[in-house]
Amino acid sequence: MTDYDTYATSSHTADELVRLVSDRLGLVFTEHDSYFRGIYHRADSPDGKIEIQPNTIPGDDGEDDLYAPEHPTVQILLLTVTPASAPTLRAQLDSIRGLVHLTHESL
Repeated sequence: MTDYDTYATSSHTADELVRLVSDRLGLVFTEHDSYFRGIYHRADSPDGKIEIQPNTIPGDDGEDDLYAPEHPTVQILLLTVTPASAPTLRAQLDSIRGLVHLTHESL
C-alpha cells in the first residue's frame, strides 16, 4: 500500500519550506524545472519522497493553472509519497508552523 499526503502553506515560500523541512528531516532537496509543473524541489529517502512546489503551475494557454484547484488560496504545496503509513514523518511535518495537512490517500 502507498500513502499520499498533501500539505499546504501560505506562510512560507517554496525556498523557505525547503529549508525548514531539510533542517527538520535532514534531507537534501534537488530543484527541478518541469514543463508541466514549473520549478519544484524533491527529496528522496528510504521512507519515500517529498516534493515542494507552488500551487500555481504553467498552463498550456500561457495562463497559470492550479495544481490543487480545490485549494485556490494555497500558495505552496508539500506532497509526500510513502510505501506505508508514516506517522513519524507526519508528526515532524505537523510540527512546522504554518504547514497544514490537507489530504491523505492510501492506495
